[in-house]
Amino acid sequence: MSLLVDVFTADESGESRFLDVPEGSSDLAGFESWRTTVWGSDAVCSLGARFFPQLACGPLCVAPEDVPDFIQEVLLLQNNIEPIAARMESPKPVAQRASEITDRLNNILDAAQRASQIRGGVQIW
Repeated sequence: MSLLVDVFTADESGESRFLDVPEGSSDLAGFESWRTTVWGSDAVCSLGARFFPQLACGPLCVAPEDVPDFIQEVLLLQNNIEPIAARMESPKPVAQRASEITDRLNNILDAAQRASQIRGGVQIW
C-alpha cells in the first residue's frame, strides 16, 4: 500500500471536502512502511520535525492555519535528504532512497502549496 497526500477544504457544515488531484500532480506520499522508516524515523525526528512523525501513529491532518509551518517542515526535510536516506534500513542504494524520498516530498510540497493558495488543509493517509 501507499500513503497518499490530499488537499481539503471545509464546506459550510464544517465537513471536509477533498479536492481532486490536478493533472500533472501526484498524490503519492510514500510506502506504508515509510510511516516509521522515513517520516517517523529518528533521522526525521532529530531534525525537529513535528508533523511528519505523527504518521507513525496514523493519518496526518494539517489544519489550514498550520499549512505554512508544514511547508517549512517539508523544506527542512528536502534540505536533509541525504542524512535521512543514509539512516534508512533498506537494501536499496542511498542515492535511490534519496531520489524516492525527494519525489514524495515534491508531491507533498505541491499539495501543501495548493492548499495554501485556497486556505485549505493537507491530509496524508
